Amino acid sequence: MSRIVEITYLGHSSFRLKGKSAVVVTDPYDEKLAKFPRDIQADIVTVSHDHFDHNSLKNVQCSMFNVQGPGEYEVKGVSIIGVQTWHDEKGGAERGANTVYVIEIDGLRVAHLGDLGHKLAQGQLDEMGPIDVVLVPVGGVYTIDAKIAAEVVKQVDPWVVIPMHYKQLNLELAGVEDFLKEMGKPEVQPDPKFVITADRMPTELQVVVLERK
Repeated sequence: MSRIVEITYLGHSSFRLKGKSAVVVTDPYDEKLAKFPRDIQADIVTVSHDHFDHNSLKNVQCSMFNVQGPGEYEVKGVSIIGVQTWHDEKGGAERGANTVYVIEIDGLRVAHLGDLGHKLAQGQLDEMGPIDVVLVPVGGVYTIDAKIAAEVVKQVDPWVVIPMHYKQLNLELAGVEDFLKEMGKPEVQPDPKFVITADRMPTELQVVVLERK
């Protein structure tokens, strides 16, 4: 019997991935950015890089493990691969390092790209392996913009793409609309959550916009 994975959006680059036996939260942000949703609990928290809008561990009640940086991790049946990338196009010279996480939960492989600042190299794609769902920054300014994000989606070649890190909180970023146009999906409407199972993928690339919890 296939297991359902539920993805909800906590805002900015933060998501809650809920499987049968574990919950993963990505990149919790500090109140300096915006109010973080209350009473969020997780077994695992991932932090893509050490900036206040991605590393506020105090805002999540984590019972098991905090993942910070490249490497391979196995926690409560969840497999995580951290891949070294950069926050800019200059090898980290401007904004430092960024970790892409491939989170395998109940057979579903989800890539959280953090504050990726460049297109992916082949070696990075090889480390990541096949991806079902990609969570991609699209707002530009501090990360890749809509055009490059669409190119990165082609590189990763997932079944589902969910944009993040766009204009909605207290940062001057581009809106999600530019990315939807780049993807040829300008009419996509936000959903409160996304539910998927590893053995039932869409027949073509699906673009999902999630409402902030």
